[in-house]
Amino acid sequence: MFRWFESRLEPYPPEQPAQPPRGLLAFCLHYMQGARLPLATMAVLSASIALAEVMLFAFLGDIVDWLASANRETFLADEGPFLVLMAAFVVIVIPVLALFSALTIHQTLLGNFPQRIRWMAHRYLIRQSMSYFQDEFAGRIATKVMQTSLAVRETVMKLLDVVNYVVIYFIGAIVLVALTDWRLMLPFLVWLAAYGAVLSYFIPRLGKVSQLQADARSMMTGRIVDSYTNIATVKLFSHSTREETYARESMDEFLKTVHRQMRMVTILDTSITTLNALLLFSVAALGIWLWLGGAMTAGAIAVATGLVMRFQGMSHWIMWEMSALFENIGTVRDGINSISLPRMVGDAPGAKPLGRVKGHIEFRDVAFTYDRKGQEQSRVIEGLNLDIRPGEKIGLVGRSGAGKSTIVNLLLRFYDRQAGEILVDGNDIATVTQDSLRANIGVVTQDTSLLHRSVRENIKYGRPDASDEDMIAAAKKAEAHDFILGLADAKGRTGYDAHVGERGVKLSGGQRQRIAIARVLLKDAPILVLDEATSALDSEVEAAIQSQFNMLMEGKTVIAIAHRLSTIAAMDRLIILDEGKVVEEGTHAELVETGGTYARLWARQSGGFIDVDGAEEGGVAAQ
Repeated sequence: MFRWFESRLEPYPPEQPAQPPRGLLAFCLHYMQGARLPLATMAVLSASIALAEVMLFAFLGDIVDWLASANRETFLADEGPFLVLMAAFVVIVIPVLALFSALTIHQTLLGNFPQRIRWMAHRYLIRQSMSYFQDEFAGRIATKVMQTSLAVRETVMKLLDVVNYVVIYFIGAIVLVALTDWRLMLPFLVWLAAYGAVLSYFIPRLGKVSQLQADARSMMTGRIVDSYTNIATVKLFSHSTREETYARESMDEFLKTVHRQMRMVTILDTSITTLNALLLFSVAALGIWLWLGGAMTAGAIAVATGLVMRFQGMSHWIMWEMSALFENIGTVRDGINSISLPRMVGDAPGAKPLGRVKGHIEFRDVAFTYDRKGQEQSRVIEGLNLDIRPGEKIGLVGRSGAGKSTIVNLLLRFYDRQAGEILVDGNDIATVTQDSLRANIGVVTQDTSLLHRSVRENIKYGRPDASDEDMIAAAKKAEAHDFILGLADAKGRTGYDAHVGERGVKLSGGQRQRIAIARVLLKDAPILVLDEATSALDSEVEAAIQSQFNMLMEGKTVIAIAHRLSTIAAMDRLIILDEGKVVEEGTHAELVETGGTYARLWARQSGGFIDVDGAEEGGVAAQ
């Protein structure tokens, strides 16, 4: 039975997620898709239980009146059939309704519904543009996904379950009281109006505070995670105290919202307790007065006072539920600001997969500027024309800021060019799927980051379906196999099963780089990008794998970036960039002979490095 209800809602919908709408209601409705039947079932069951509980008070009034006037000797004979129906209603109908309501809520919705939202939100965000992740804390984004999924669940379920239950219950109760005597209904209506006024004043204000609190909580989490992620830098510069202050600033902001929220709650709680006391007094006084005048029976007074006692308990429960509802609404609104953002780089409608290419790359009149939130920026790339033949090995040369890494970022479609075309084998890369484009490009960057998983998983990330034999062969080519066999982690896993820590922190820079090289070797893409690929390696290791690089590059189109010109001097062609434009091109010997920009850079090198003065801004491959 449990499994049947647990399988009524798919937690991992297969449909490709679309951008969620920005409006609160539309956002919630977007994530309710596929879950509307169990949500509607929950609402119907909730309303049925509310009506059933109101009917119990009507039964109570009837029983009191019967007991006050009935003949004990004929009571069972006269009222027996109705008592049996009442017993069946209490013992069978109400528990069955409660069972199906509990199964729908706990088995079908509470677990599957937020998991479904997390899955949809994660799948949408994992395909967000690079700039999205560069502008936010990773921990903050993750917190928003976790908080928002639970907040949407609570918002939707409280509206359909709690609010629905309360509205039906209150209406049913007031109708029941009115049927006994319309005058007895008046205190309930006055109380309901005052109660609604109190809630309408405080709850929206609590919602606004909760939105600020959700943002402050995610900022606090983001700062703490940022410190943990960069713990090596924190310790290297002896800044533990500074990080404490950095975290405490966000904690203080969070605590301010908590204090503000709790002050409102105290006033709200006191106001509702006062209203409840006035309701009890007025209903009891009015009921006794009507009974003294013979206008009301004892059973009617029992029903009315019983409902007042029930209202007293429910009013505080509703207060907390409504406070939680608006707190969750505030969290959802905060999450919308992070989740419901358009993808800056997306697949064009009808984009087709790009098959395995030969590697012909063309840049035609390409222009690009990094968007810095509306600030005026000079173009990083302007009128770039570059034709790279299949199998050609080129080196991009220029000071930092010349546009080398930007060219790579545009080829990978981490950003979209603002003018011109970029073609791969004659296909405009803006018209093919991003995944299929990047499947054709292998990249080894200067700043290598590994997944917090096993060495095996990291290397096979290049080609998940590869055999262990192919994986080991790639590791050997990258001069990584021997040190991998000596690895062990805190849980006793060794060799290729050892985990490397977050971003590969358990390995040295050279070890991380060699695993990254093995990953690209295994991927065996027809286009290869080397962005300072050997910068983290010592001279002995670099010399050892240089021949493997030559083999890796064989038959591939290669784009190499290096400040150490000696590492790219043997390329088929060198492209010299300055301010986003090609100023020279040719072989190393040709460019040295002409005595231009490249020749000056070569002559100025100390130890084989370009004199770097400035910083190129932008993508993940930026130097």
